[in-house]
Amino acid sequence: MKTAYRTDVGRIRTVNEDSAAVRDGDDGLTIAVLADGMGGHQAGDIASRTTIDILMKLLGPLRAEMTSEEWEKELAEAIEQANAEIFGQSEQHPEYAGMGTTVVAAIADHRRLTVAHIGDSRAYMWQNSSLTQLTDDHSLVNELVKSGQISAEEASVHPKRNVLTRALGTERRAAADIRHTEWQTGDILLLCTDGLSNQLKEPDIIHTLKSERTLQEKADELVEKALQAGGDDNVTVVLIENDGAAGEEGRPA
Repeated sequence: MKTAYRTDVGRIRTVNEDSAAVRDGDDGLTIAVLADGMGGHQAGDIASRTTIDILMKLLGPLRAEMTSEEWEKELAEAIEQANAEIFGQSEQHPEYAGMGTTVVAAIADHRRLTVAHIGDSRAYMWQNSSLTQLTDDHSLVNELVKSGQISAEEASVHPKRNVLTRALGTERRAAADIRHTEWQTGDILLLCTDGLSNQLKEPDIIHTLKSERTLQEKADELVEKALQAGGDDNVTVVLIENDGAAGEEGRPA
């Protein structure tokens, strides 16, 4: 598996509240987690880093021979533990009151992947020359779009486009949306914060992903495009490419 990631504070913010981590296992299993924190006094930074630390620690023992259902169970439990930790910190420290974070996490081998998310950080799949959004934003404007009250174009400039309907750490319990899908050699999974998705249209993303650049160059170019488009938020990108390397045969689905 090939992996690359890049994060940038942006052109306006002074603190980067995004966090990301990627682990490539010896058994062909790749784990990636991305989070976009929110809250004053650097509380968002703490929330996102706490999420990354907890998920990477708890998901570390996962193996490629496990079933997708086992991946899902471990992923859901890890997200619940991260939620409890962040919520507990916000209760214990008044300066952290209301802090929270988005999260999008992926577990992948060369045949299949599992994606979980809370909030409006996204996962996209570049497959068969087509870009598909795998996640559904937990945001106010997305609810308005789905109910037909506003258009997608109106949502992109709506004054409340950053209002989330679900986040990690803001409530005592949090449930992630989790989905499984298959993928194949040449496919690319893109995880990103809204610092990218709010700035770039899908054709801009496609133009970069289909290029002949290296995976790291693609990650760098996506971030640079978001900065050039305004860069008014932190922006983080994680790319995982299925390189078709020989993996363990007969893994369960």
